[in-house]
Amino acid sequence: MQLDRYDLHILQILQRRGRITKSALAEAINLSVSPCWERVKRLEQAGIIRGYGAVIDAGLLHGRTSVLVEISLHRHSADAMRRFEQAMQDCDRVTDCYATGGGVDYVLKIMCDDIDQYQRLIDRWLEQDLGIERYYTYIVTKTIKQQPLMPAGQK
Repeated sequence: MQLDRYDLHILQILQRRGRITKSALAEAINLSVSPCWERVKRLEQAGIIRGYGAVIDAGLLHGRTSVLVEISLHRHSADAMRRFEQAMQDCDRVTDCYATGGGVDYVLKIMCDDIDQYQRLIDRWLEQDLGIERYYTYIVTKTIKQQPLMPAGQK
């Protein structure tokens, strides 16, 4: 799907102001309401806009611990990777999961109430035999920058 400057501008605005009205969005990008809303619908149907939601500052929630984990699998077959990825999809504690190239297979971000809860989660995964060969844990002590937004002018 080819995106023009109007589409990119719509995406930038919706990232920051997901609850903006149709008329305010149209005014912000300098289009009338109908063509603007048609563009939004097209972006949704194409899967570029996957949904709308609140951005939560997990650090302000009492007792939340962010953990970053690097995971390498024993085997790299399509079936082994699919099994592991499905387990990550099914786990509410995993907020982000990235398949990576290089030294590790996956990088995860996990939100837990405490370190004990995180370790019980890892122990359960090891007992389920998800094919984890090794994992490295990094406890987040301070968030320096967290930007879930697409940089301006980028596709």
